[in-house]
Amino acid sequence: MATKALPPGTRGGRVLFGALAADGWSWAALKAFFWFVVIIILIGYLPDRAYYLTVGRTVEVDFPILLWSPVNLCPAENVGLPCPAPVGAVVPWQGSPQQVALPAARTNGAAVQLGSHLVYIGGSDGKAATATTYVTTTKDGNIGAWTDGPALPEARSDAAVAALSGTAYLIGGSGPDGKPTNTIWALPTKGDKADLGTWADVKGVTLPEARSGAMAIAVTDGIVVAGGRGPDGTPSSKVWKSTFDAQKATLGAFKEQAPLVDGVANASISFSGEFIWVYGGTDAKGPVGAVQRGFFGTTTTPDATPPPTAAPGASAAPVVAAVQQWAISNAVNLPAARTSAAGFTSNGTLYLVGGSDGTAPKSEMYWAIPDTAGNLSDGWHHLDTDDLPTGGLAGSAPVVSGSTVLLIGGTTQGGVVASSARASLAPQPPFFQLGLFGVVIPALQIPGEIGQQLGYLAAAGVSTVDFVLLVLAGWAFNHRPQIRAWVDRRRGRR
Repeated sequence: MATKALPPGTRGGRVLFGALAADGWSWAALKAFFWFVVIIILIGYLPDRAYYLTVGRTVEVDFPILLWSPVNLCPAENVGLPCPAPVGAVVPWQGSPQQVALPAARTNGAAVQLGSHLVYIGGSDGKAATATTYVTTTKDGNIGAWTDGPALPEARSDAAVAALSGTAYLIGGSGPDGKPTNTIWALPTKGDKADLGTWADVKGVTLPEARSGAMAIAVTDGIVVAGGRGPDGTPSSKVWKSTFDAQKATLGAFKEQAPLVDGVANASISFSGEFIWVYGGTDAKGPVGAVQRGFFGTTTTPDATPPPTAAPGASAAPVVAAVQQWAISNAVNLPAARTSAAGFTSNGTLYLVGGSDGTAPKSEMYWAIPDTAGNLSDGWHHLDTDDLPTGGLAGSAPVVSGSTVLLIGGTTQGGVVASSARASLAPQPPFFQLGLFGVVIPALQIPGEIGQQLGYLAAAGVSTVDFVLLVLAGWAFNHRPQIRAWVDRRRGRR
C-alpha cells in the first residue's frame, strides 16, 4: 500500500530543524531555560548595568567576563604605563614642589602616619643624627607644608618605627655619638582629632641589645624587630617581639624569636597574612639581594618548637603568636643587591624602591606579589617607567597614605635632600576595552549621594521597562491567534 505524503509545509511535529518533538520534554526544557536566562538578564543584569553606568567610571557589557581584549584605551593619568597596567605597578613617580619639602635636608630618618598627621622623625643631616621631628597633614595622598613637631628626647638616626593602636614607637637607632641605642620611645595621639602628644620612654621596655639600622614592623598583636647592627657594628640575625598589652595599652618586654637565616641591617621589612619578609640590606660581606621569609602565627611548623602546654589541673597559658621559622631561597632573590632602600607593602604586594648597591644610590623599583602560601612564584617585577625619574635615592623614608606612597628625604648622588617623591598605587584601568566576548565602555561616574540616588532611579527605571516587556511577551504568547491576525492585517494594508 502506498504511503500518503505529508501535506506541504508540515514536519511531523518536529522543531529545531527536526531534532526535537514539538510536544516533547526536551523542547519544553529548552524553552524554559531560554526564558529563564532572558528573565535573569532583564530583571537582574540590565538594572545592575544601569546602576553602574550612572555611578561607575566604566561599565562592562559582557558575558560576564572579558576574556581577552586586543583593544585597550587607558586614561592619561597612567602616564607611560602599559595599558592595561600590570598588577602591582604604580603610576610613575613625581617629585614634590618646593613648598612641601622638609624644612631641612634629612636622610636615614623614619616616617609614619598617625591619623591625618604625617610625621618624619630624626634622621641625619649628612653629618650627625638629629632630634628634630617634622609634621604635616595628609589628605587623599596630598600633603601640606611641614612644621616642627615634638622633638625627640635625644638625636636619633637609622632608627626603626612602627605604629600600633594610634601610637608611634621609635626603636633603637644611632645616638648623637653615632653608636647604636636600645631605647623605645612612644609618640601617642589624643582626642577626636588624633592630636600628637610628646615623645617619651616606654616605661620598663628597652631592646635586649642596642641596635641601629634594625627593621621593625607592627603585627597583629605587637611589634617585631629584626636584625640591625649591634654595639660591635656587625649585622645581627636576632629577632625580638613585643606583645601589646591591650588592658594597659602598652608594649610588653621584647622576647627573642627564631633568628634570621642571614644577619642584615638597613633592609626592608613587610608583613602580610602569616608571613614577614625581610629583603635586601647589608650583611657581614656587604649589600645583598636575599629575601628572607619568616612564618608568623600560633600554628607550629614542622621545624618549629611547639608551644608549652599547661600542667594538668592548671589554667591554660594564653597563646601568643610568634615568629617561628625563617627561610631563604636564591630563586626569589631581588634582581640586584640593595641596602638602605625604601621598602613597603600595599594590597599584599611587596615593594622596594631605590637603595644602594654599595657604590651609589640607585633608581630602580621592584615589586613582588606573594601567593596565599607565601611564595613569590612570579618573582620580582620591574618597569623602566616605574623607576625614580630624578636618579638614585637611598636612605629615604617611605610611608603609605591611602592609595599614595611618599618617599621623604634621602641621599642622592648630589648629597642629602629635603624633597620627597610620590606615586599612586592605584593605576586607572582602561576606560575602553573591546574583546571577543564583550566590551568595557566609559560610564557617567556621577559622584556622591546624588550619583547613588540617580543610579537607583536608573536601575528602577530599567527594571520597570523590562517587567512591562515581559508582561507583554507573556500576553502575546497567550493570544497568538490575535497577534497573527493583527500581523496579517498589517501586511494586508501594505
